[in-house]
Amino acid sequence: MKIERPHALWLTVLLCVVAGAQAAAVQLEDLSWTELRERIAAGTTTVLVPIGGTEQNGPHMTLGKHNVRVKLLAARIAERLGHTVVAPVIAYVPEGAVEPPTQHMRYAGTISISDTAFEATLEGAARSLRRHGLRDVVFLGDHGGYRASLDRVAAKLNLEWGAAARVHALPEYYRATQADFAATLKARGFSSDEIGLHAGLADTALMLALDPTQVRMDAVAARPRGSAADGVAGDPRRASAELGRVGVEHIVQATVAAIRARAQEPK
Repeated sequence: MKIERPHALWLTVLLCVVAGAQAAAVQLEDLSWTELRERIAAGTTTVLVPIGGTEQNGPHMTLGKHNVRVKLLAARIAERLGHTVVAPVIAYVPEGAVEPPTQHMRYAGTISISDTAFEATLEGAARSLRRHGLRDVVFLGDHGGYRASLDRVAAKLNLEWGAAARVHALPEYYRATQADFAATLKARGFSSDEIGLHAGLADTALMLALDPTQVRMDAVAARPRGSAADGVAGDPRRASAELGRVGVEHIVQATVAAIRARAQEPK
């Protein structure tokens, strides 16, 4: 009987692990170009384009909240859909005027670009992905301020492409992260003022569920009651990962259902 050397066994195990990781990867950035080409040939036709934003999120959450959140949610959505990959996050978005600063630009660290630059980026990304054979390009916008831009770019490209490919602006994703989750929290006894519109209980709970390293709960505890000048609209003190997980599951389910209803081929 042939006995393999220990190092040969370890090499075999390592190669199997690497092969499994490549097969499971959904992030475009984690694939080689030939691996992506093979996936497209095998039936991967949908690509999610996560769109975040680099902006203030109060003293207790990182500037990259939207970017981290949409990337993690996009990965879960892609895994649930199957035959789907996730493009790199678009982190530079309109956040208000730079001079004089308005909206989130009044706080350190926010980065803002013009609507024109943003829409050109979306269009270029969609055209690139379609060129490689991905026929359903799905914009996942994690921020409400640029919804009109997503709609404009989708309408322009869909008019041009006809049935060959489609861009989906997908309002259901943003609705699930905002109105739907807020309604769930209200049903559990939380007030609108507590849930908030930005960096409040809802926002903070989602981030705690997805990546708690992005949240500073000590800053939440130290924050004076009723603060309004620190970029927070809401009260994050009672936020928890448990609450956030409820929202995460709904976001994934609602988004998967919306994509399946729109995609050119059922998954």
